[in-house]
Amino acid sequence: MTERVAVIIPALNEEEALGGTLEALAGHAPQQVIVVDNGSTDRTAEVARQRGAQVVVEPRRGYGRACLAGIAAVEPGANIVAFMDADGSDDEADLSRLVAPLLSGEADLVIGSRVRGEREPDSLSPQQRFGNWLATRLLRALFGARYTDLGPFRAIRREALERLGMRDTNFGWTIEMQIKAHQKRLRVREIPVRYRRRRGGKSKISGSLRGSIGAGAKILWTILRCRFSR
Repeated sequence: MTERVAVIIPALNEEEALGGTLEALAGHAPQQVIVVDNGSTDRTAEVARQRGAQVVVEPRRGYGRACLAGIAAVEPGANIVAFMDADGSDDEADLSRLVAPLLSGEADLVIGSRVRGEREPDSLSPQQRFGNWLATRLLRALFGARYTDLGPFRAIRREALERLGMRDTNFGWTIEMQIKAHQKRLRVREIPVRYRRRRGGKSKISGSLRGSIGAGAKILWTILRCRFSR
């Protein structure tokens, strides 16, 4: 069976960086590239179409909502689904490294670890580093799940993704996936990835105190919801 890869890129007001991301990604030949326009007020959708991406419009803002909308648009023949950011912070060349353990049958989910990889100076803010440290330690204490990062650059086999029953609509998406993957006993691998400063625009999380606090609170709430829900 031929393996096909679909890449989902949630995007909110990312016209400055998105074009470069899509151009670089094209050199690594995913079979389907989906940009989810998550209520942008700029030319994000236009830039995506100009670069040959499939555009899905999800006007209800929320990172998880954008990911769910992207999943709904994945072609039936795609066996692997990858997620990456639109802002140029992920190194597109790492896509093949994320997908490789899935192709070889060694893993069901592969997470790109920014903590274990190379990072440009100031690519992760102090609040992001602390929040990541706290969240991964809570995962270990409450679930016995050993992760180093909640990095958004990841790839998963489609049947494994369907087993997880993802439902978070906001910034709890990545940690919900990791908790459920542990609970469902998926074979999970972390690999080091390169992480860069965003190539344009403004971060929706680290770009403001309100965004950082809101994302942190949602991540903590998701941990507690998953821990104490039946």
